[in-house]
Formats: sequence, structure tokens, C-alpha cells
Amino acid sequence: LLEDTELQALWKCSNVLAVDRLGLNDHGPVHVKIVANGALKMLRLLTGKGVEPGIVADHGMSAEDAEVVVVLASVMHDLGMSFVRKDHEVYSVPIAVRILDRILPQVYGVEEAAIVSSEVLHAIVSHHAVNEPLTVEAGVVKVADALDMEQGRARIPYETGRVDIHSFSAIAIEKVKIEEGSEKPIKIHIEMSNPAGIFQVDNLLWTKIEGSGIEKHIRVEALIKEGEASRTLTFDV
Repeated sequence: LLEDTELQALWKCSNVLAVDRLGLNDHGPVHVKIVANGALKMLRLLTGKGVEPGIVADHGMSAEDAEVVVVLASVMHDLGMSFVRKDHEVYSVPIAVRILDRILPQVYGVEEAAIVSSEVLHAIVSHHAVNEPLTVEAGVVKVADALDMEQGRARIPYETGRVDIHSFSAIAIEKVKIEEGSEKPIKIHIEMSNPAGIFQVDNLLWTKIEGSGIEKHIRVEALIKEGEASRTLTFDV
């Protein structure tokens, strides 16, 4: 997938629109790799604790097929950004359909390909805004998308002159780790250089987690550094 010529071109176009024209964060190949890795890790943590993906529970397919859904949705969730920002998750769907119709028959029969395609498209369209994820696969993609904020990944708006709470809080995030939790399957550990980063966690990340459908399986721990001292805030349901 990472060597697919069409996908590479679309990721480049997405970054031209997002970064060069709108001054937003990266929506290209680095972003989709981060999302895919994070979503896949969370999916495996959940299935390891007995949480069933939608494609397993509803279609009788395998956990490996759920991983295929998550990876495909992750790498194609922002394709609509190649030409528009507003409702880009919706406009990503027809582009993804074209690519899925090209690659899935190489691996799946007609019925299985249709199921995988439907699950991928659901995860794509529900990763943003008000669309509700109805599967574990869609939920982990939505959360992983919001977790791409480590070590200046959100610096572009700040460096291009957009100085507001969004840009200032984004540059405070130093580290993001997805780990196996002790009380819940997923622990997200975030380290920040100053309290401004709480805006990223509380107003942006946690908002996405609460609308992910997998929020009951996640605990967020935010380590706030304040000079030589530090404190930890916990977010869960």
C-alpha cells in the first residue's frame, strides 16, 4: 500500500491542500502511517482482552480481517483532503471505493471483498466530526487519528503565524504512547511541557474518544511538567 502510486499521489495532494494552502497539520504519508500503527496497536490490545471487532461479530470473519479493515481505513481516511477540507471524510469514500475495487479482489472473493469494503468505508466516514463509529475498527481509527500530536506534529499552524490556544497547546505535547492498561485494555500516556497541552487532551482528544464507541476501554494519563515538578491527570469514563 505504501508503494501504491495512486495513494502516494493522493497523499501528496492532501498535504498540498492541508499544509501549503490551508496551513493545517500533516495529512500525508507520515500521518497515515502513524494512524495505522496506533489503530492497529489498539485493535490488538482490545482483541487480546476479548473485545470482538465488528467484522468478526457481525460477519463471522477473522481478527486478521479486522486488521485489514483498520489498516485500509487508516491509510485512506483523509483522501478527501486532496481537494476539500469541509466534509472531507465523506468525499474520501468514492476515492477509497475506486482503490478498494482495485486491490481487494487480489485477496478476497466477491462476498468477502464487499464486506471488507463496507467496513473500511464505515471507518473512513466516521473518523471525523459527528459521524458515530459503530464498530471497534472504526473506533480505533477515530482515536488513532486524534493521537497524531507528538513532538511538534502540530507545529505547522504555529510556525505559520497562527498563535491561538489550538496551536499553542499543540506544541506543548512531547510524547504519546499507547500501552496495555491494567484496569482497562488501552492506556494512552501523554507527556506535555506545560499545562497548555491540557486543551489538546480535554477539548480535542477526549472529545474524539468519547464519540468513538470504545471509550469504556480507554484510560488517558496526562503527565504535566511544571518546572522541576510534575502532576498527572487521568481521563476515563
